[in-house]
Amino acid sequence: MKEKLLSKLFDVENAHTISVYIQKGGYKAVQKALKEMTPEKILDEVKEANLRGRGGAGFPAGVKWGFVPKGTDKPKYLCVNADEGEPGTFKDRYIMTHNPHLLLEGIIITSYCVGIHNAFIYIRGEYEVIALRLEEAIAEAYAEGYLGKDILGSGFDLEVCVHRGAGAYICGEETALLESLEGKRGNPRLKPPFPASIGLFKSPTVINNIETLSNVPFIILNGADWFKKQGLPKDGGTRIFGVSGMVVKPGIFELPVGTNLKEIIFKHAGGMKKEKTLKAVIPGGMSAPILTPDEIDIPMDFDSLMEAKSMLGSGAIIVIDEETSMLEVLRLVTKFYSHESCGQCTPCRIGNAWINKTVNRMANGEGKKGDIDNIVRVASNILGKTLCPLGDAAAMPILSIAQKFRDELESHIKDK
Repeated sequence: MKEKLLSKLFDVENAHTISVYIQKGGYKAVQKALKEMTPEKILDEVKEANLRGRGGAGFPAGVKWGFVPKGTDKPKYLCVNADEGEPGTFKDRYIMTHNPHLLLEGIIITSYCVGIHNAFIYIRGEYEVIALRLEEAIAEAYAEGYLGKDILGSGFDLEVCVHRGAGAYICGEETALLESLEGKRGNPRLKPPFPASIGLFKSPTVINNIETLSNVPFIILNGADWFKKQGLPKDGGTRIFGVSGMVVKPGIFELPVGTNLKEIIFKHAGGMKKEKTLKAVIPGGMSAPILTPDEIDIPMDFDSLMEAKSMLGSGAIIVIDEETSMLEVLRLVTKFYSHESCGQCTPCRIGNAWINKTVNRMANGEGKKGDIDNIVRVASNILGKTLCPLGDAAAMPILSIAQKFRDELESHIKDK
């Protein structure tokens, strides 16, 4: 096991305070970045480190920063995605609760690199206590000169504030987040243009999630080569895997990118609860296509899971045992996505509602011959046909459950 990075201070008393954080080596990366490195050097280092976004899509952070135009007169913004609405995902709340100054340090370095002077942390409405803790950490950082005017005498200014959302899953999508932050209904925007050129208030904007930005200080302190060695050459660093469901030890586990899924479940999470048989695994939050037991001997990295026709997503692993009805899993998936659809796109709005209605009918013992074929047909017509990824996030798990557990679903229809 390589050393822990993000979760290193989780068990340290009062690690959320700036005094303890500095005592444990915090803010050294900011000092190095502002005093010893140019923005161009920081960007090169993050690109070389192959830090891929930890929010779902896995887009390289350094490449995203590089898309922001240089020499523009418009202000630039950083929007930190702390919405964390993916079912089964709870890693970012641990970082914000136990180590908020690590996030702030990543925000400062990122902002200095891109030339940003205003950063917003967009946090989901349900995280009220965590939002207050973030605001306390921000106040401490201002008091110690790490935020505000002329940070550490470098001439660099940065203002950071917390913005609470209203609990909408759709606002985890980057352009819907921007709309909400501007005070509008959280509906996704058509892309292009992309936020890097026309984002918040029609200005260049960087959007990254909590775990992504919290990795930046380690890259600056230790270098890109060191960071890649903590994970994989094309996918550097560690990941915080949140394991829930029918395991002996549910919780969070910080492990190198590429750690085997089977190892995470049966070694780190203690195996199946009550020695039940494994039935299925959702490897990256509810939107990830489901895996069967014979598919879990796989490295947990973006490319490997993509080859397996699933995805790493948020790294949220949901373990399902033999006693769990896959019809009930499907019912919960369709209920969530039909409820959370913003309604802007017809395939998502109508399709998800129709699938949910059909699955509910099946669950009530009123299933009909041809229901499964119709669910597959409708889900296939949602996939790739919506403005934002919510349509795909709904269609992919629905299709994988309907196809891989078709016999079980058919038996529910047959046996009423």
